[in-house]
Amino acid sequence: MEEKELLPHLFRTEYRKLVAVLCYLFGIEHVEIAEDIASDTFLAAAETWGIKGVPENPVAWIYTVAKNRTKNHLKRNSVFEQKVAPEVRYSSEKEQEIDIDMSPRNINDSQLAMIFAVCNPLVPSDSQVALALNLLCGFGVQEIADAFLLNKEVVYKRIQRAKEKLKEGKIHIAQPTVAEIGERLDTVLTTIYLLYSEGYYSVSQNTTLRKELCAEAMRLNFLLVENELTDRPEVSALLSLMCFHSSRFEARMNQNGEMVLYEDQDESLWNRELVERGGLLPGPRIHRRKTEPLSSRSRNRLLAYP
Repeated sequence: MEEKELLPHLFRTEYRKLVAVLCYLFGIEHVEIAEDIASDTFLAAAETWGIKGVPENPVAWIYTVAKNRTKNHLKRNSVFEQKVAPEVRYSSEKEQEIDIDMSPRNINDSQLAMIFAVCNPLVPSDSQVALALNLLCGFGVQEIADAFLLNKEVVYKRIQRAKEKLKEGKIHIAQPTVAEIGERLDTVLTTIYLLYSEGYYSVSQNTTLRKELCAEAMRLNFLLVENELTDRPEVSALLSLMCFHSSRFEARMNQNGEMVLYEDQDESLWNRELVERGGLLPGPRIHRRKTEPLSSRSRNRLLAYP
């Protein structure tokens, strides 16, 4: 990947992780602060890398800067000392000992907790999808508006209303209990499917954006498959369906943008990894081979990255 493409790519993949971890740490009522810290981190990357060049490990650099900015924020803001610090999950007698856990496991746990928080029944379904795209996938308001073919102000209001609903309801971002999974899993899957459908069936001419919507829906679904409590037949079935659909992404439209029927599609354009993945998923975990995230090659092909 070329240097000029690296930072936008990392923003898409890592921004959402930073926001999820910080919201998991501070609570949804401080989501704006989490977003500010994540945004400031990438601003620092743009400024520093432009002068000193890209570091050897860009992701580690971003995580380190995010941790330091979070600790600095805790130190200089009395409101955090009085209201947030007592509630953070990493209890410590001294502020400087507070750790910001950016391990893969905590990132996944944070994102899973965020999915169930965003899909709280207090939030209308259309706002759930918009908020999921914004917080869980890192899409900007304009991108979401383009995907839904809506006015930017409408999308912004949906996201803000959703955030306010979660704050007013004092919703905690925590690992869902078995009871909460039973109550909300259908809503979570519906939100993920709506997100996927918006990309797969959208009339938008922005092909790259449409593919990104599909890939993000699959990524969120994969988080559910990888968690023992949420790895249920309906979860695997949805991911399997999306794998099969996505495998034909390149074959379902011709050069003129016209739909190509299934029986007329060029099978050589099908993504065989996704076809195989879809066939492996259905059924209990014990009866299937361990699934892995999409390979970079397959994901890049789906997203049409150069």
